[in-house]
Amino acid sequence: MNEAGYLRITDRIKDMIITGGFNVYIENVLSAHKSVAQAAIVGVPDKRMGEVAMAYIIPSASYQPEASDIIDWCRQEMANYKVPRHVRFVESFPLNASGKVLKFELRERAKVELD
Repeated sequence: MNEAGYLRITDRIKDMIITGGFNVYIENVLSAHKSVAQAAIVGVPDKRMGEVAMAYIIPSASYQPEASDIIDWCRQEMANYKVPRHVRFVESFPLNASGKVLKFELRERAKVELD
C-alpha cells in the first residue's frame, strides 16, 4: 500500500506464460483430459522461446497417466507453442489460505527439478 492508500498487487502477475511472444493459458484445456484431476502450469526458461509451459498434474484417481500421454494429447488439442514441454505428477499443490495454488513455489520447484 502506498502513501495515498492505494494497494498494488504484485504476486500473481507472473502466472501468465509468454512463449515466443504469445500469451499462454492452458490449465482449463489440460483439465479436460480424463486422467487429470487438477493442473497447474508454470513457465520455465527456454533458450529459444523465452519460456515454455511446465505442467504439474494431480492425476484422477482411476488413471495412471504417463507424461508422454499428456503431451501427445495436448499436441492434438492445442497449438504446438502451448504444449507443455515438461510434465510432473504430484499428489497435491502448495496452496495459500484461500485455496489458490502457490505458483511461485511450483516455479522454484521446477528450477530444482530441471537443473
